[in-house]
Amino acid sequence: MIRFAVDHTGKYRASFDFPHVYGTMARTAVIAGVGPGLGESIARRFASEGLAVGLLGRSTDYLESLATELQGTAGDAIAVPCDLAQPSDIEQAFTEFRKAVGPVDVLVNHASSASWKGITDVSDREFQRALDVGPRAALHYSQEAVADMRSTDGDGTIIFTGATTSVRGRENAVGFSAAKFACRGMAESMARELGPDGIHVAHVVLDGQILPPDGTGTHDEEEFLDPDAIAESYWHLVEQDRSAWTLELDLRPHVEEF
Repeated sequence: MIRFAVDHTGKYRASFDFPHVYGTMARTAVIAGVGPGLGESIARRFASEGLAVGLLGRSTDYLESLATELQGTAGDAIAVPCDLAQPSDIEQAFTEFRKAVGPVDVLVNHASSASWKGITDVSDREFQRALDVGPRAALHYSQEAVADMRSTDGDGTIIFTGATTSVRGRENAVGFSAAKFACRGMAESMARELGPDGIHVAHVVLDGQILPPDGTGTHDEEEFLDPDAIAESYWHLVEQDRSAWTLELDLRPHVEEF
């Protein structure tokens, strides 16, 4: 059972009362930036494997509805609404997750935000927002998760959701390009730092458009990445043997030019 109350700052905070009892061998995951589409697909895939999944995002009603649905799977889920651009909210979200189910084993840095504007049109506020929800937020998620993973002798996984723009700057998307380049650099740096501790860090380049929840309109579905298929690849990264870890994974539709 998930209960929400307004705290002294006027923000919603969650409390949890789970019928499940998680032992020391339980697996947990936090997905930062959950919404309809890929974030939801990742949550569903992980819950189907028995993980207790923390759903971080801003839409309280949507997150609660998804969490309730996933509580009927092999795993479990908790909705933790928060402002992903605020470090204090991120810290509180992880605190609530730990109190409910324990330390974080898997982290997916999935959140992003950007205006599709070029260098002469983008405002300072829009550019900063892209950095705040992208690499700055990923810094704080990762610091929280790494502390947990090191406290449990490693064996954790951190996955960054990238894009074509992570490796090739996109015209009229200067904020998004900067944020995605930064996250890719973070993933590479963290992989080298954390690998010896048994923590797997991977960056996934999604080279193509993701199939929208409301359909493709007049476009052929073959031109799109299936979010469920992407989620399957994310789960494979979690399950990889440490003798053969992936650092960067490229995923694209078979018809995508590259």
